[in-house]
Amino acid sequence: MALVPYDDRDGLIWVDGVLRPWREAKLHVLTHGLHYGSAVFEGERAYNGHVFKLTEHSQRLLDSARIMDMTIPWTLEEIDEATRATLAASGLQDAYVRPIAWRGSEMMGVAGQKNTIHLAIAVWEWGAYFPDRMKGIRLDIGEWRRPHPKTAPTAAKATGLYMIATLNKHAAEAKGYADALMLDWRGQVAEATGANIFFVIDGELHTPLPDCFLDGITRRTVMRLARNRQMKVVERAIMPEEMARATECFLTGTAAEVTPVAEIGPYRFTPGDITRTLLEDYERTVRMTPEEVARIAA
Repeated sequence: MALVPYDDRDGLIWVDGVLRPWREAKLHVLTHGLHYGSAVFEGERAYNGHVFKLTEHSQRLLDSARIMDMTIPWTLEEIDEATRATLAASGLQDAYVRPIAWRGSEMMGVAGQKNTIHLAIAVWEWGAYFPDRMKGIRLDIGEWRRPHPKTAPTAAKATGLYMIATLNKHAAEAKGYADALMLDWRGQVAEATGANIFFVIDGELHTPLPDCFLDGITRRTVMRLARNRQMKVVERAIMPEEMARATECFLTGTAAEVTPVAEIGPYRFTPGDITRTLLEDYERTVRMTPEEVARIAA
């Protein structure tokens, strides 16, 4: 399949309040966000013409910006509305949505207090992140680890935090794996390169405490779905050797949705009933209207 560059596509991208032709949505090479990682973003999915958990995503974008000492000059409501307008302009019903905010080019140096904060929202068609999901994907164990919260703004969905994820994923794919499991600075299980992780141990759902990585919106949704099924959900520190006790394993994320895992390094899992149930529950939930989602979450 031919690679379609992301800078050479048809469509419109919302940039600083205006829907611009896709190929004209550009920024200068001396943009602070490019040189110093002063940018935050979201990954969202639209199903049946609605962005799932839109307001939660928009709020997290604002929160991430605040952590990065950036003030986005649009309100929560304005970002929600801009996202809906961009999705409508795309003509897509099922799509991936990428809002991103960054520091502009007024100042070039570590300090960037006077740089304009820009915001863009792009929408494109994107299917399953990992195809043939119930087969279960294979993960390597990455060398790069999630940092201590005092060494990086780990509560923000900031672009610079994905540098080590890229390195781990490249190394994993070079060895034939689909992704990599990342440990944290203590050697505890953290997450995959762009998704949270769950294990089924003795019939219970176990997941790492998100104390140095994002508490994902999909993660929280799946935990609620599990509790609705009367499943016990345990959030705790998990050491790598404990994976030997797990019978099932899966990833959760906006891109990954619910993706079963068959292998992590030397550990093997069999995608089973709990994984399938939560995968199917999630797929039903994301296709509800926002009003229906709000009712079941109340």
